[in-house]
Amino acid sequence: MPIVLDPSAAFVMEAFKAAGRPKLETLSAEEARAASRMGREIVQPDPPELASVEDITVPTPDGPIPVRVYKPKTLAKSPAPALIFYHGGGWVICDLDSHDVVCRQMADQAGFMVFSIDYRLAPEHKFPAAAVDCIAATKWIVDNAAKFGIDTNRIFAGGDSAGGNLTAVVTINARDNGGPKFAGQVLVYPATDMGMTHPSHANPETDVLLSSTLMRWFIDHYLTGKADAADWRASPLRAKDFKGLPQAFVMTAGADPLHDEGVEYKDKLKAAGVEVTYVDYPGQFHGFWTMGKLVPEANKLTNEISAWLKARG
Repeated sequence: MPIVLDPSAAFVMEAFKAAGRPKLETLSAEEARAASRMGREIVQPDPPELASVEDITVPTPDGPIPVRVYKPKTLAKSPAPALIFYHGGGWVICDLDSHDVVCRQMADQAGFMVFSIDYRLAPEHKFPAAAVDCIAATKWIVDNAAKFGIDTNRIFAGGDSAGGNLTAVVTINARDNGGPKFAGQVLVYPATDMGMTHPSHANPETDVLLSSTLMRWFIDHYLTGKADAADWRASPLRAKDFKGLPQAFVMTAGADPLHDEGVEYKDKLKAAGVEVTYVDYPGQFHGFWTMGKLVPEANKLTNEISAWLKARG
C-alpha cells in the first residue's frame, strides 16, 4: 500500500524543502552535528517543569562520559522507578540537548527518574565505543541506585533509532552477562540490522527525512568495516537468542527505511515469548518524536510510552 503522510509530517517535509538545507550525507560529521542543532527550538515543545535536572559524569572503561539526570516533581513510587535513555542520531549526531524535552516529558508523565547517556560518537569513536559506553554507564547507575533513590527492580532501558539499537544491545548484554535485570525496554523506530536488506530500505516512499543514503552514511561512519555488521552489538537482530529479554514497547513509523527491521525485531521478541506492546505510526517519518511543537503525533507517542512505563514501573 502507498504511504500517505499525516498532515503534520507533510508540513514538516515541505518546510525542510523550502529551507533548502543541505542533505546531512553531503556534510562532514562535525557539519552534520551543527546542522542538526539548527532550529531545535522551532520543532520542540515547551518542556515541563521538573524537581531537578542535573548533569553528572560517570566512569566507563575509556574514561568518564556525561549523563543528565531528570527528577520529576512527583515520583510514581519510592524508591523511584527509572528509565536509562540512549538518544538517537545515527551514532554520529545528536546529544543530551537534542532529546532533552522528551526526557523531561517522560520523567514528568511517568513519574520516573530518567538518566540520559551521552555516549561517544562516531567517526571519532568507532563501533563498539557507543555500546561500550552505554553498557558501562548503565551498570554504574544500577550499582549506585541507592545514591539516586531508585529501585533496582524497576529499571527500564530505552531509546530511539540508534538509541533503540543501543537499548537492544544493552538488554541482550545484561541477560548474557549477569545483569542488570531490566523491568522493560522501549524501542522507538530502532535500528536493528546494519545490512540494510529489508524491503523498507529500498522503498522510495520511505526516503523522507532519514533516507537510505543517509542511513548508509551513518553506518559507514560508525562501523570499521562490513564485517562489523554481523556482530550482534551492531545488529542486534542477528543475536542468536531472544529468550529471556525484558518486556518491550516497540514503535515503528511507516515512512521510515528502518520500518521493516523494527517489525522483524518485534516479531523475534514475540516468538521468543517476550511480552511486546507494538504501535505503528503509518503516516509518520523517522525522527518525528522530538518535533512535538509541529507534530501532534510526537506528543501522542510520548504519552503512550509514559503510560506504558507508569503501568509497569
